[in-house]
Amino acid sequence: MKEVIHGDCLIEMQKIPDKSIDMVLTSPPYDNLRDYKGYTFDFEGIAKQLFRIVKDGGVVVWVVGDATIKGSETGTSFKQALYFKEIGFNLHDTMIWEKQTFTAVGALKSRYAPVFEYMFIFTKGKLKTFNPIKDRKNTTAGQKIGRKGGIRKRNGELVPNSSYGTDKVKAEYGQRFNIWRIIIGQRSNGHPAPFPEQLAEDHILSWSNEGDTVLDPMAGSGTTLKMAKKNNRNYIGIEISQEYIDIINKRLSPQQ
Repeated sequence: MKEVIHGDCLIEMQKIPDKSIDMVLTSPPYDNLRDYKGYTFDFEGIAKQLFRIVKDGGVVVWVVGDATIKGSETGTSFKQALYFKEIGFNLHDTMIWEKQTFTAVGALKSRYAPVFEYMFIFTKGKLKTFNPIKDRKNTTAGQKIGRKGGIRKRNGELVPNSSYGTDKVKAEYGQRFNIWRIIIGQRSNGHPAPFPEQLAEDHILSWSNEGDTVLDPMAGSGTTLKMAKKNNRNYIGIEISQEYIDIINKRLSPQQ
């Protein structure tokens, strides 16, 4: 299924069958930090629909941040994360997107400049798919892995290192950590807060397989859908703005 739907995501998701979505990747509007042309969203209603339609073992990647109002962060991101847990999701990982920018971030008078967003990874039950990205350069690549000793368990018992005395060596690249440093999306596509393509692609590669169905219920300019298509996933995108629907269709056209 490859579908772009113009409509309210809360209404349109009600038409999606139970347990039919492998992965959700989206960044909702939060704290009125961007102008979304007056559109608002029912967070709790959307979260409940996501729990219904996501398959057992499926994943929701929820990219969100917080505004600072009168010197205090709203905490919207954490409130949403706790609600996801309340309705039955597991909080599998709290990842950080450290935004790499082309322009200098100005200094603030009373706090350090915020240059990150949370990427909450929720799972419905036990995680089904994890394809870790291995692009972290190992400084000790080529050296033997094994060392004498072992791992100390919580009860104090020492478990011998199974690699000690073997010829195993460290690979050139290791598994990426959960802080991702990615250049921010360009606004040339007409959206006030576009996803970076690399961020969307890396999540899709990490948490889904070819042939899986990826949903973005607030599709914006369609970056999630574009990266799903590129990597041989099925996709469903829901977007309430006709202007953004036109942008999505253009980005998904064969000429792009």
